[in-house]
Amino acid sequence: MAYPDARVASQPQAHSAAPIPLSEIALTGIFEISKILTAPARLEITLANVVNLLQSFMQMRHGTVSLLADDGVPDITVGAGWNEGTDGRYRARLPGKAIDQIIATSVPLVVENVSAHPVFSAADAAALGATNETRVSFIGVPIRIDSRVVGTLTIDRIRDGSSIFRMDADVRFLTMVANLIGQTVKLHRVVTRDRERLMAESHRLQKELLELRPTRERKKVRVDGIIGESPAIRRLLAKVSVIAKSHSPVLLRGESGTGKELIAKAIHELSARANGPFIKVNCAALPESVLESELFGHEKGAFTGAINARKGRFELADKGTLFLDEIGEISPAFQAKLLRVLQEQEFERVGGNHTIKVNVRVVAATNRNLEEAVARNEFRADLYYRINVVPMILPPLRDRPTDIPLLASAFLENFNKENERELAFDGEAIELLKGCSFPGNVRELENCVRRTATLAPGPSIHADDFACHHDECLSSILWKSHTEQRSTPRPPPEVPLEVASLGPAEPRPLAPSRPMVVPPAAPASSGEISDSALLSERDRLIDAMERSGWVQAKAARLLGLTPRQVGYALKKHDIEVKHF
Repeated sequence: MAYPDARVASQPQAHSAAPIPLSEIALTGIFEISKILTAPARLEITLANVVNLLQSFMQMRHGTVSLLADDGVPDITVGAGWNEGTDGRYRARLPGKAIDQIIATSVPLVVENVSAHPVFSAADAAALGATNETRVSFIGVPIRIDSRVVGTLTIDRIRDGSSIFRMDADVRFLTMVANLIGQTVKLHRVVTRDRERLMAESHRLQKELLELRPTRERKKVRVDGIIGESPAIRRLLAKVSVIAKSHSPVLLRGESGTGKELIAKAIHELSARANGPFIKVNCAALPESVLESELFGHEKGAFTGAINARKGRFELADKGTLFLDEIGEISPAFQAKLLRVLQEQEFERVGGNHTIKVNVRVVAATNRNLEEAVARNEFRADLYYRINVVPMILPPLRDRPTDIPLLASAFLENFNKENERELAFDGEAIELLKGCSFPGNVRELENCVRRTATLAPGPSIHADDFACHHDECLSSILWKSHTEQRSTPRPPPEVPLEVASLGPAEPRPLAPSRPMVVPPAAPASSGEISDSALLSERDRLIDAMERSGWVQAKAARLLGLTPRQVGYALKKHDIEVKHF
């Protein structure tokens, strides 16, 4: 490291700035390098960026980071400007005997003139560009993981006599950088091994599922609450019986209303954890601050209103199963907190400093396309790999039409018991139900049955009793309107609800802040003003919450806002959130 200001430090000059202390230069360098090492990127690119930044703090010509594999064979060799396939070019500049000495002794090597040092052969000196006229110096320090040397950090420079070098300071600075690199490499290898282990376990389970594919002779799997005899549901239940035997995390994928919570409970009840607790959390229904307290618990006095210590859902689910519904809706900041708990099975309560270890199997569910969310940096890739160990895709109701009569009969039976009636479907009614697509899946079918049974005079339910038979099905109108909105964009209404009126905005990098607009319903007749266009801000907010099933994250997407803004609006208008 050359320090040109150090030469004049003892000779103050008029109107000259005071030289920057060497300790401050080194501290700045360490700070900048630590930011590079903690940024998400491929290991080779991260190390190349470190070497490139070193050139800003040290007078050096070349810098190289060389890492060894577990068997001692060179694995990665990078330098400034590294790109795919250039490892050989950087490896050719490494003096083999000098590198071997650093690794064997675990001691830095400092050489002021490589041409005159016995550890450097003539070929090594030539590779470093040393000649009779060009004097080249070399510094190499070991990169350690704990007490084991796993690589080297080396630099070379030309000593032309015009700069003053502090070799001892350079070695100390490079040793600190090497220690930071060692910790980064250690973490990277741990994550890589963990991911490979999880992927191998996932492949093993997938292979078992293929081998245990249900046949006609195989005994049918029965799960309480799951109704159906279709091939799709039988394959799903067979997977449940196999997956329940392991302790691996499960990710349930499927449309809303396909029964993800029932499948999660079935996995728990068929597992060895059946005697333990089954705890469920809807991640989309709670703001981030409340969700952290719900999952991790809090200590007394951790925040205003925390008058007693409280256990979180992870702690309550110890030795059991935790079901995280709508996991795709949590914020990126909270995803990082959740990742640590899923990986280490340990956490601290909010406001506490005592680490709590738990043994919890996590079953997550989402109807979002997480792969697209990862590509858009809305969902962390490392969290995706952590929860997506054993994926299960739940079939929509339209893929299992033979189950519709069974489900409809079960729903009608429950209705009869609750209302002391004796209704039954006739043949035409069943055929009509089988012809519906039910975009809302099982939940929509149940609503359809209950609505029709409530209005049916009885004792039989005919096809004419269904609202869709008279083009009065509100669900079909909703889905038709939803399809038309997606295919044909409509202009925004003339009565926008400004974002500023709902409270402070939360930064959204992918969707700039804009006025909250609630699409109005179609006017009853030409010349009439739409009722929703005349709704107050409070009424439009309630309407969006009703349409989204009182899930704030979904209502936020309808209104073009963030969940936090919707939360502020609910408090502002004193709207009580309904829980189902």
